[in-house]
Amino acid sequence: MLLNAVDAALARDMAHAMIDGFNRHYRLFRTESARAKHRFETCDWRGQQRAQRERIEFYDLRVRECQRRLEREFKAGDQPMAVWQQAKLNYIGLLVQHKQPELAETFFNSVTTKILHRSYFHNDFIFVRPAISTEYLETDDPGAKPTFRSFYPSIDALHATMAEVLKSYDLRCRFDDIERDAQRVADALRSELGTDRQRPNFQVQVLSNLFYRNKGAYLVGKLINGFREVPFALPLLHRDPGVVYVDAALFGEEDMLLLFSFSRAYFMVDMEIPSGYVQFLRSLMPRKPRAEIYNALGLAKQGKNLFYRDLLWHLRHSTDAFRIAPGIKGMVMLVFDLPSFPYVFKVIKDWFPPPKDTTREQVRAKYQLVKRHDRVGRMADTMEFSLLAFPRSRFDDALIAELEQHAASQLEVSDRDGDGQTEVILGHAYIERRMVPLNLYLQEAFDAGPDDAAANAQLEHVVIEYGNAIKDLVAANIFPGDMLWKNFGVTRHGKVVFYDYDEIEYLTDCNFRQVPAPRNEEDEMSGEVWYSVAKNDVFPETFGPFLLGNPRVREAFMRHHADLLEPGFWQSTKERIQRGEVLDFFPYGAHRRFEFNGGVKGAGELVDPAAAQAETPADRADTSTPTTAEPSE
Repeated sequence: MLLNAVDAALARDMAHAMIDGFNRHYRLFRTESARAKHRFETCDWRGQQRAQRERIEFYDLRVRECQRRLEREFKAGDQPMAVWQQAKLNYIGLLVQHKQPELAETFFNSVTTKILHRSYFHNDFIFVRPAISTEYLETDDPGAKPTFRSFYPSIDALHATMAEVLKSYDLRCRFDDIERDAQRVADALRSELGTDRQRPNFQVQVLSNLFYRNKGAYLVGKLINGFREVPFALPLLHRDPGVVYVDAALFGEEDMLLLFSFSRAYFMVDMEIPSGYVQFLRSLMPRKPRAEIYNALGLAKQGKNLFYRDLLWHLRHSTDAFRIAPGIKGMVMLVFDLPSFPYVFKVIKDWFPPPKDTTREQVRAKYQLVKRHDRVGRMADTMEFSLLAFPRSRFDDALIAELEQHAASQLEVSDRDGDGQTEVILGHAYIERRMVPLNLYLQEAFDAGPDDAAANAQLEHVVIEYGNAIKDLVAANIFPGDMLWKNFGVTRHGKVVFYDYDEIEYLTDCNFRQVPAPRNEEDEMSGEVWYSVAKNDVFPETFGPFLLGNPRVREAFMRHHADLLEPGFWQSTKERIQRGEVLDFFPYGAHRRFEFNGGVKGAGELVDPAAAQAETPADRADTSTPTTAEPSE
């Protein structure tokens, strides 16, 4: 449809206003990310944490700004659809030479759906599929850094090249001993190559900017030898303020997946061309969805957009039905999944039975708290969606009945868009990575019996991991509230992660008490509590009966984590946080650290991995000078 001159000019101006809004957003996002280098150099850990939290809000603020401008200057909500269609075409033209076209398309979607109040994402006025390719995007500014740089060493002079690589990031602090670190890295790289001979294509490729998170900076790259590629990451930490060193060498996809895990805080990295960084990282982690890589880089809206596209694609090419998720049903959340898709969908119930004393708004606030908080590898990231639409034919009848009974306010079953297809429309839902519920994981070990060595090792491992998860959360100033096994999950890497947030509190808001001695025999025999309990009082001694009913679990737990049943552990950690200490967490095992074993292959023979896992945050941290890796808030 041809527009008259006035409407054509209006559509063009709307498109320019939209791209101005996006450019402002990404300029501020990139500036804050770039400042992470200075905060690392100056050991401004509190500032780093604050910036990580605040940056999450940038996107929504800029979307609202752009929305208000369009409504104020162009009365955008009153414009006919022909104007919007032309505005989109004009916008595409503005993206042809753009360096972040995929992010700009998502920004256009966010602004448009807010103004037009659309119920669905798939229509003519937004980008359902990308219009601009991001393949081979690169900066044309001769003074700008490329996405990655290549170095061409010989295998015998690898240490000299690694020293050159470390120096190339121009950190304004000195290395403790750069020659030592370069030699350690070179030895570790040669160890990874094993007996492989040097091939004609022998090179080191590294992303041009460091990745910052809390107290750590990470150099990310890969070693290429002929047809073989070895992903690696080098964590840089401060030994003393202003004095840095390479703490470890991480190798292979598994180490990279743990570093970029969905259960950790987002990285800060200065990227002119984010799609180039994502493409490079996917070459290191081919099994990790692009959506999760964008999330890990702090570009959560782009990650959410890609996830939704992946979900629609999966629905088109699968036939199984959504069902009630396996496990014990929650009192606050109704959880369902699609067996062929590795995520779970969570809907807040309309009402909560006693003893739950919360509201929908409070539950949503808890999820927001987790989104902004440092998740320290122990809390699953979630994506929040409104008006999710699925084909009714893909829903199990039992699940529909469950939704009608417990979350009717969030459910609509209709043909709202008039295409002849009945759909299930969810008003609000959270989506997160699927894990094996810890109670079901333990049950597998119970079912195998006490004489099964593999089952005993499985039980021992997850009980240790469960206690470590709680201790990491506590050191991050999070009290989980409901610590039952069913509220934790086991990832495919064997990590135990918390995922039920409706009862979490800041540790510093809790009062940890000893159970008072009974006043008399009547108190001692009573099944009722004989002492006063205030709202935030917590009695760690009482955890045992709820958690340790199985003798095998109790024996393993008491050997490794008996301190969790004592008020002293909780009180001392609370006091450290209140004193302003920034506690430390490492996204890699102690057996990877050079100071333990030189970071060489076979490190597991030199450091007991189980012992390394059993370390508490207090054991791992240098509390007198907080200068090591990733701290909690």
